[in-house]
Amino acid sequence: MAAVASTAVAAGPGASISDSAFNDKGKPTEVRLSNMNAAKVLITNDGATVLQHMAVLHPAARMLVELSKAQDIEAGDGTTSVVVLAGSLLSQAEKLLSQGIHPTTIAQSFQGAAAKAVEFLEQMSVPIDLNDKETLIRIAATSLNSKIVSQYSPILAPIAVEAVTRLVDPTSSNVDLRDIRIVKKVGGTIEDTTLVEGVALNQPVVSSAGGPTRMDKAKIGLIQFQLSSPKPDMDNQIVVNDYRQMDKILKEERQYILNLCKKIKKTGCNVLLIQKSILRDAVTDLSLHFLAKLKIMVIKDIERDEIQFISKSTGAKPVADIEQFTEDKLGEAALVEEADVGGARVVEITGVKHPGKTVSIVCTGANSLVLEESERSLHDALCAVRCLVKKRALIAGGGAPEIHVSRLLTQYAQTLKGKEAYCYQAFADALEIIPTTLAENAGLNPIAIVTELRNKHALGDANAGINVKKGIVSNITAEQVVQPLLVTTSAVELAAETVSLLLRCDDLVMVR
Repeated sequence: MAAVASTAVAAGPGASISDSAFNDKGKPTEVRLSNMNAAKVLITNDGATVLQHMAVLHPAARMLVELSKAQDIEAGDGTTSVVVLAGSLLSQAEKLLSQGIHPTTIAQSFQGAAAKAVEFLEQMSVPIDLNDKETLIRIAATSLNSKIVSQYSPILAPIAVEAVTRLVDPTSSNVDLRDIRIVKKVGGTIEDTTLVEGVALNQPVVSSAGGPTRMDKAKIGLIQFQLSSPKPDMDNQIVVNDYRQMDKILKEERQYILNLCKKIKKTGCNVLLIQKSILRDAVTDLSLHFLAKLKIMVIKDIERDEIQFISKSTGAKPVADIEQFTEDKLGEAALVEEADVGGARVVEITGVKHPGKTVSIVCTGANSLVLEESERSLHDALCAVRCLVKKRALIAGGGAPEIHVSRLLTQYAQTLKGKEAYCYQAFADALEIIPTTLAENAGLNPIAIVTELRNKHALGDANAGINVKKGIVSNITAEQVVQPLLVTTSAVELAAETVSLLLRCDDLVMVR
């Protein structure tokens, strides 16, 4: 990728501008260093993340950012491929437009070609059984191979597979990744990342008042009201001149908070999760003191969006009023404790009596940058396994399916007549951008590699793909480089849809 800027170059007499630019050996280094300094904000090779952080203003360009996001939601992988493919389709569309073919004809043909491509992909796919854990781990590992944390794929891939398969039953057609909670903690290394048999919480146990930090046979309460003195709706001030009145106010406050704490203890609750409050203090030093005396373990600052997950995981029902706080609202677990995971402190709730279908993963890393990238990579691995729940089939990787479909589409285009045949052929040519880009990224000669790839496919080897590690074209399934069918079908469909939409736009109206 090159950053282009217009510059004026001053050259001495007798030297051309191009000569002086050519002789300036320091400039490339300077530009690279400048680019590196400018890009030190975020370190990632995740396509969707890069696009999301770009300040893209043009509405058509924004559509490509949204396209990448849509692929991330649908398949979770192939976020870069879908944008590269859309760009290639736009280049082909430009050629077709210059030949006088109407945009609507191109758009309709591209969508027809995409449907045909998906049909060919399904024909070459191999069905998979979700009980075959070894294959699932290979899929997750393949999605991690292109990541910065690829050397940790033997640790992260089995975690991703275990997390998704725990949420699946034989009739499942999807998995909600919101039921998989990733708790990020700076400390240790990525190798310390673990799957928790229960629930992991980001918030620490409040131990400042001397309350317990470990609780066996836990009865968990989840409250959304505050353990602090009530405040009126309006801002006001009370001026107290008499010490006896002041003492009375303090006694009333103590009594009010003590009554709340006693009512909580009366239900049998010994672990209290308190939602973060924006109105007033969720807990005060006084309420923490009373709860510590009553041997109740306290975890505060539970976020609003975590309530549903915790409730589903532990069976504890969220309560908004002390009068509604009864024993039947409590969740039960064998143990709640603050555990040490790779030097980081994490609260773990294990041995839940009536566990919901949820999973917690504690993700660790040496610093926040590594941690963020590890989480993104783990998310992609989870998505790769989820793809197999949605569409239980696999295809080869390494550019093999794109070349195979491109060849079949070319053959199909020859059976068509008129402008449609040109459009289908253009779609087939556009698909070759994926193996071409893959070859370039692997430092290979793209023309030689793609030509050899076409040759092998023409001779009937449908699984011939680019072996990035060896730098050759080989049988890619023998190298265990496979990917979920959904990743490729989704990329083809979404790219074709976006390009068709862009072709149908013929005016740009700027509105506020």
